[in-house]
Amino acid sequence: MTTALYDSDFYAWTEEQAAQLRRAGETRVNLPVDWEAVAEEIEDLGKSRLAAAESFLRLIILHCLKLEYSRLVEPREHWRVEIDTFRAEIDHRLEESPSLKSRIDLDRVYRITRRRGKRQIINAGIDPDDMPPDCPYSLDDLLDEDWWPENRHGLT
Repeated sequence: MTTALYDSDFYAWTEEQAAQLRRAGETRVNLPVDWEAVAEEIEDLGKSRLAAAESFLRLIILHCLKLEYSRLVEPREHWRVEIDTFRAEIDHRLEESPSLKSRIDLDRVYRITRRRGKRQIINAGIDPDDMPPDCPYSLDDLLDEDWWPENRHGLT
């Protein structure tokens, strides 16, 4: 079963294996293995996949905000190409680990995006205070290759 889970959902496999290793460590198997450290390392593999997916999601949100709020015409196609690239990266990670999607905290990701992306927002001619306090997009929209935010100034 664990091999099937490894092949179908790496993130879930890392969580399962970390739990199994911790249980093995509790039984004090007579082997010179640092069970807790090994479990932590396996767990961290899964967490790194989640962090990567959330990083690409932050970039998608940032570019969507620029597409929606900016009056700039020139970089719009570049922002769309970037979003396509970031969506493909997340899609690849979700194919390997479908359970990642349920672990994404979109509210937290959005708060981080607003804080870290402030300079890019300003450079796109947007007042950061005009950004909504809560994420205006759903996770499904952000991951949908056919969805794009409407520009508030009538640009396409």
